[in-house]
Amino acid sequence: MSTHLTVEHFGQTLWLMPDRAVYWPAQRALLVADVHIGKAASYRALHQPVPRGTTDATLQRLDALLTGCDCEQLIILGDFLHARTARAPATLARLQAWRARHAHVRMVLLRGNHDRHAGDPPTQLGIEVRDQPWVLGPFALQHEPDVHQDYPVLAGHVHPVFVLRGRGRQRLRLSCFVLGEQVSLLPAFGEFTGGWNIEPTPGNRIYLAAADQVWAVQD
Repeated sequence: MSTHLTVEHFGQTLWLMPDRAVYWPAQRALLVADVHIGKAASYRALHQPVPRGTTDATLQRLDALLTGCDCEQLIILGDFLHARTARAPATLARLQAWRARHAHVRMVLLRGNHDRHAGDPPTQLGIEVRDQPWVLGPFALQHEPDVHQDYPVLAGHVHPVFVLRGRGRQRLRLSCFVLGEQVSLLPAFGEFTGGWNIEPTPGNRIYLAAADQVWAVQD
């Protein structure tokens, strides 16, 4: 497995994973956001030329993380299914096979905006579905990055990315984690997702997720 970066956040040790996930050792939990299963198929249904194989690639990455980390829980911070078209029989068969490989893992989905349109995952997948926020340890786990009046928030939804600028017009756009004093953001886990540019602000720590490592952005 690629090298993770260990950080301390509100008294908790978190592993920021290059594969755009967070492992929380104290809870033996893997956290991901914005998986968007079936997004490419949804675009193809609209006759848009988009890549194939994104669902398989996403599930393979989840396989590796769930196997490589000591996981009792997978917590999805919203947008597991992209749309109702993700319920195509072939997609559901892939999801069922993936779920069977991790039958011992508790899986919890906090409904996101796409989940509300796509509907809850089929019951045979054995994924517990909750409305946000879900308070676990010192955190409020949510999809939308809204401030909670009592707890620091871990959220998704905005697909944060950071642009590294080099000489001339050189630019590299990378997914990132943002750890803030009130709200922290996970990058989008899915293969076929866009991104929202993040700039450093006081009180926020930005960590870039590359192919095999995570590193901090220095102001």
